[in-house]
Amino acid sequence: MANLPESQDKNLYTPDPTKRRGIYILPNLFTTASLFAGFYAIVAAMNHEYQTAAIAIFVAMIFDGLDGRVARLINAQSPFGAEYDSLSDMLAFGVTPALVMYNWALQSLAEDGFGKVGWLTAFLYVACVALRLARFNTQVDHSGEAKRYFSGLPCPSAAAFIASLVWVGNIYHVQGMWVSLLALVFTIFVSVMMVSSIPYRSFKDIDLKGKIRFTALVVIVLIAICISISPAHLLLVVFALYVFSGPAVALWNLRGKKTLTKTEPKL
Repeated sequence: MANLPESQDKNLYTPDPTKRRGIYILPNLFTTASLFAGFYAIVAAMNHEYQTAAIAIFVAMIFDGLDGRVARLINAQSPFGAEYDSLSDMLAFGVTPALVMYNWALQSLAEDGFGKVGWLTAFLYVACVALRLARFNTQVDHSGEAKRYFSGLPCPSAAAFIASLVWVGNIYHVQGMWVSLLALVFTIFVSVMMVSSIPYRSFKDIDLKGKIRFTALVVIVLIAICISISPAHLLLVVFALYVFSGPAVALWNLRGKKTLTKTEPKL
C-alpha cells in the first residue's frame, strides 16, 4: 500500500479544530439548577433556616427528575450529561442532607457526651451515597425487572426523608437529646438501606404518556390539594412509607418462604 502524503496523513489522524464537541444545553441547565438548589440548602442550614433548606432539597429533586426526562424527550442524552448528573446528585442528595441533618440535630450530640458520633454519622451518610451512586453507575440493565426495582434505597428518596424529617421537626421546634438520638438512628438506617440489596419499586414502568381514567385525574388533583394544605407532614408520611416499605416487603417475603419450606412434604 502506498504511503499517504503528509498533509493527507495529518488530516486522517489529527482532529479537525473547526469541529468542536458541544454539550446539550437544556438537560444540563436542569442539572445545574438541581446543583444550585442543593448548594443553597447548605447555605440555608448554616444560617439555621432549616425549613428553607428542606424545601431547597425538594426543589433539587424536582430538577433532578426533569433533566433525565427532558434529555430522553429531545434525544439529548450524552456521557457528559450522565456524569454531570451523578456529580450533582452527590452534592444535592449526599453532602447536602448530611450537613442539614448535622446542623439541625447531630451536632448537639457532642454536647451530650457522644463525642464524634454526630459528624461521623453524617459522614457515613455521605459515604453510602457515594457508594450507591458508584454501584448504580456501573450496573448494566439487562432486563425489564431491573427497571421496575432499584437495588437499595435511591439517594433522592433518602434525602427527601431526611429533609421532610428536619422540616417537620423545625415546625414543632423539637429539640433535646432524644431528638438527636432519633435523628441518629434514622440517618444510620437510611444509610444502610442505600447500600443494601433490598429491592425498592422504581415506578419507571408507569406510562405517563398513556391515557388514564377521569377518576384517576380527580384523585391526582385531591393529592395535590392535600400536599398544598400541609406539605411537610404529607411528604414525611409518603417518604417514610417508601423508606420502610423495602425492608417490610423483604421481611414479608422471607416469612412467606420460611412458611412454604415448613409446609413442603418431605420426600
